[in-house]
Amino acid sequence: MLKFLSKLNTNLNLLQALSKKLTGFGKFLKTRKLLTVFLLLVIILSGFFGYKKFGPKKISDLYELIKSQSQVDLKFQTSGQLTWVNVQEGDFVKKWQAIAGLDQQELKKNLQKYLLDFSKERADFDEDLKVTYLDKVLTDTISRILQKNQYDLDKAVLDVELKDIALKYSTLISPLDGIVTHIDVPLAGVNITPAAAVFTVADPDHLEFEAIIDEVDIGLIKLSQSARLTLDAYPDEIINLTVDSINFNSSLDSSGSTVFLVKFRVENNPEQKFKLGMNGEVTITVAEKANVLAVPLSSILENGTATVQLVK
Repeated sequence: MLKFLSKLNTNLNLLQALSKKLTGFGKFLKTRKLLTVFLLLVIILSGFFGYKKFGPKKISDLYELIKSQSQVDLKFQTSGQLTWVNVQEGDFVKKWQAIAGLDQQELKKNLQKYLLDFSKERADFDEDLKVTYLDKVLTDTISRILQKNQYDLDKAVLDVELKDIALKYSTLISPLDGIVTHIDVPLAGVNITPAAAVFTVADPDHLEFEAIIDEVDIGLIKLSQSARLTLDAYPDEIINLTVDSINFNSSLDSSGSTVFLVKFRVENNPEQKFKLGMNGEVTITVAEKANVLAVPLSSILENGTATVQLVK
């Protein structure tokens, strides 16, 4: 009897232990199922956001500024007194429009003087040719005298032409249509030198965005490649750009790294809203796949086996 009770007690203990194991196994299965569902949700959500983030492969965010493709600094070739200024900063000027001028009194007097010298040389030349050597046989001496007179006459002509050019250069003329963006000396009556009186004219309709790109990324940049620009002044507006040029020569940035200058063409500038010197960030798309679900590598967990989960 005692042996039967002892065996029964042992069997009861075994059943109780088995029951605990089954209960734990059930909890394990339930936990594993919940964990699997959770991981699937993480992968799906990561893939959704990963598609937005990793679908277009970007090179980097580059921060630079807008410049004009056509910009000139106009200077006088000589010193003198600035007698008139026809424009102000911000004015629009036409091609070949006169914008400023130097005092022309001395230049005109010099031109008049050299014109008189030319007239005298011409009269002397004609007199020597028609009177002194008229109907006489030309000797070597006479030929040399006539040739010398011809040199004097040619020199007088050149002097007149040079003074006429100097008179024309006393007026500063814009070579392009554009906006006057800078004037060193905006007031007349001031004596100036060529280096101290600069007038800057820029074309507002043909703009470009310059960016510095590290040499490790320059191999990914191609001409006519698309890019997107966001200006600090218009943070909610995306401006489409294209790569217009890539400098062949490299340079060093402030940290000593090798970089290249890349210029992007701004397709249009409605109402001249984009100004010179505006800063912004440009994003260059170097690769893009449409309608592709991408999962970031950080969201993939490995457990010794490679598993692919098809999500429908």
